[in-house]
Amino acid sequence: MVFLYNLGIRIYQLLIAIASLFNHKAQLWRNGRKGWKTRLKASIGETKGIVWFHCSSLGEFEQGRPVIEALREKHPDFKILLTFFSPSGYEIRKNYSGADYIFYLPIDTWFNAKTFIEIVNPTAAIFIKYEFWYHYLNQLKKNGIPTYVISAIFRPEQAFFKPYGGWYRKFLLNFEHLFVQNENSKELLASIGVKNVTVAGDTRYDRVIANAQHAKSIPVIEQFAKNSKVLVAGSTWPKDEEIIIEFFKTNPLGLKLIIAPHEIHEQNIEKFIEKIGQRSIRYTQTNGIDPSEANVLVIDTIGILSSVYQYGTIAYIGGGFGVGIHNTLEAAVFGIPVLFGPNYQRFQEAHELIGIGVSKSIGNSDEFSAAMDSFLKSDENLDNARKLSQSFFNSKVGATETIIRTIKL
Repeated sequence: MVFLYNLGIRIYQLLIAIASLFNHKAQLWRNGRKGWKTRLKASIGETKGIVWFHCSSLGEFEQGRPVIEALREKHPDFKILLTFFSPSGYEIRKNYSGADYIFYLPIDTWFNAKTFIEIVNPTAAIFIKYEFWYHYLNQLKKNGIPTYVISAIFRPEQAFFKPYGGWYRKFLLNFEHLFVQNENSKELLASIGVKNVTVAGDTRYDRVIANAQHAKSIPVIEQFAKNSKVLVAGSTWPKDEEIIIEFFKTNPLGLKLIIAPHEIHEQNIEKFIEKIGQRSIRYTQTNGIDPSEANVLVIDTIGILSSVYQYGTIAYIGGGFGVGIHNTLEAAVFGIPVLFGPNYQRFQEAHELIGIGVSKSIGNSDEFSAAMDSFLKSDENLDNARKLSQSFFNSKVGATETIIRTIKL
């Protein structure tokens, strides 16, 4: 199995090298790892007392962030090393001030893992949600470094729980402790003999609650949304946008639209503005324009979406017609109803939001219109959604505190 694992890693590396010839993301992935050993040594030097956090991408970073910041507050003498697997996390957060060192994670080979651990020599290692790398986990265990996974979710279809999953189950034996999001995960782990588990919940709730409490005021958007009901559509893809465009052809509820496409390339934005056929403005081009006169505002920059949701009456989260929905909690925390596409099965928070009656999944334009109408037909429905959301988020606070209390440094 180790041979097959190593072979798979090498094949993946080769495919990335080929893709980097014509794909910008693959190019970033590859170039970001060049000379990693020299750069890591130069940055860290003889520093001791490093806590290493690793996350796959931006979403996992947001789950880890509350723990990073709470740990720094509680143990200010420790240094924080943050690594990413994906460019979509690293390139956006490479200047994050909460970490002392930020790097791409070198690909998981025996040599890379051994060298990386020797250079960093972390006091503890914390993996976020899904990251299970064979050689890194082995080297951490071999060197007696306490290793944790936080905000993890386990499902029956994962290899750990299959009859052939004996080798994969060994990965889990390298963890000092596993912090999971729900009781189902704990029960699954217990079924294969893994008992060092705590149901801490999802640290993203702590993060989005803090975001909402410190949401930035955005005057342009405030002026655009003033005295209007507004749909905020976040992280949308073409299929999501088709449904939104169809709705706004008639716009029976008289809404304004704020849309933040997942891809903010010029061609994509121009195509959307042309298709929607309404007076539209772009966030970065509002100088000298009265935003309140427009009906559509396109967010053509990154980093502000979590604050934009505060101006919404209702939200739509993109990605549900692809591999999976984006972050629903960033919107729901403001007490507004949230809609999304059909591919939400892997997202526990989406199931729970639907369960308490503040979210709906839609599969086509007709279902989108019906869902919009059901929430917006009366102020009473909106007030009810706000109260249910507030109660729901209050019940989810505290995962970060549970984790910090347990981690050994």
